[in-house]
Amino acid sequence: MLLRTKWGLPLLTVGSSVGGAVVVALLIVLGGAPHRYGAQLGTLLQILAVYVVVALLAAVRGVLALRRRSLGWLDTSSAPTPDHARHTLRLPTESTVLIGSLWAGGILAMSGSAFALLPVWEALGGTLLMTLGGLATVGYNYLFVERALRPVMATILAVDTPHAPPRTSVISRLILTWALTSALPLAAAIALLHYPDAAPPDRIHAATYLAALGLVSGALAETLLARAVAQPIHQMRGALRRIGQGRLDVRVPVDDSSEIGVLQSTVNDMVRGLQEQDRLRDLFGRHVGRDVAQRALDRGADLTGEIREITALFVDVTNSTALAHQISPQEFVDKLNRLLAEVIAATESHHGLVNKFEGDAALCIFGAPVARADAADSALHAARQIRDRVLAHGELDIGIGLATGPVFAGNLGTDQRLEYTVIGDAVNEASRLTELAKHTPGRILASDAVIRAASEPEREYWTPHGDCSLRGRTLPTQTWESIPPGN
Repeated sequence: MLLRTKWGLPLLTVGSSVGGAVVVALLIVLGGAPHRYGAQLGTLLQILAVYVVVALLAAVRGVLALRRRSLGWLDTSSAPTPDHARHTLRLPTESTVLIGSLWAGGILAMSGSAFALLPVWEALGGTLLMTLGGLATVGYNYLFVERALRPVMATILAVDTPHAPPRTSVISRLILTWALTSALPLAAAIALLHYPDAAPPDRIHAATYLAALGLVSGALAETLLARAVAQPIHQMRGALRRIGQGRLDVRVPVDDSSEIGVLQSTVNDMVRGLQEQDRLRDLFGRHVGRDVAQRALDRGADLTGEIREITALFVDVTNSTALAHQISPQEFVDKLNRLLAEVIAATESHHGLVNKFEGDAALCIFGAPVARADAADSALHAARQIRDRVLAHGELDIGIGLATGPVFAGNLGTDQRLEYTVIGDAVNEASRLTELAKHTPGRILASDAVIRAASEPEREYWTPHGDCSLRGRTLPTQTWESIPPGN
């Protein structure tokens, strides 16, 4: 990168000034002015040479001081500070002011000498050409320095306030480019074509030179400006396309201090917001279940509910109190987590919802919040899968109860704290059956209503267990059990 070297910025700024001086000199030569200056030409050249040497030394010293204050962090390979960032963002303007001041001094010195040594029209013509050349020089210096800063702009803007107003604008760049490539060459051409003392061939030569200069510089400047605008827009378009595809690992480099940089920062802020929403959605779904989370996102935090026909599956650990006394708390929690992993996997694979954990027990529901015609089949199959896998591990003993019936399914609580839950006799019945299931060979008891709601293929796995008296009920409950394979 040009600005990483000590002399890169001085060469850039001094080079733009030398280029502007060469353009002015060519205009004066092509306009035939040296032939009209006569003996005064040598004096003017001597004055110009002295000022150029002084101005070049002042420009190099001033630009080096600006670079040391703004880009000194590049020499030590350290991260820029906020002060560095502010000075770096002001570097195009400050270097342009420095070069413009030196050009203004040169214009004053040379115009004063010209008015003292030459006729008024000659002095006016030379002053006008030098002024136009100076304006072109400071304009190109600003664009060149701003373009040279592009490789470090992402680092600088990351340190500077990300939502600060833009330091420049696309409109100002367009106006400046138009002024440099169209307005100034045309103004100089008009001045030379109407210069009274210039011969017609000299006017034609100078105007042709200015037209060619405007065409070349205009094509170059507009190409650079178009690339500077189109490239970040292309990057943002690609980033937005990937975001639309669900990829949230996208980051757009913020390397522009205009409205484009603000737009780049906005895209990155949007990605961070989407990542945070996705993280919250994932955490929310882990706590309440994905179906409940989606229901909350679709309907909002309402306290309404509905009556649903569901199948409740209740699973509980046998002799958990004694087991917790025999082993360490961490070991007990590890065993419970492995059990609950099986419960979650079996329930979700059969489109159910693990509604809540109650210590070493879990309540799973099938048919809410998303209604399902095969809720009974799904619950029975999930119960057999949980039983088979948990008993195969041999770490814990469990009981599972299943019941079917109408329940209230919805949010319970207040506006400040809500919980999606199901309330109804089927939930209580499943809990009571779980206690009895702990003492049966198959470790699962299902009510007759569940079996009647199931399909014929699923019923093949179940046999009558008999009538059971459940706590809180006066009439016996007809139950069914499933014997594990191999028993």
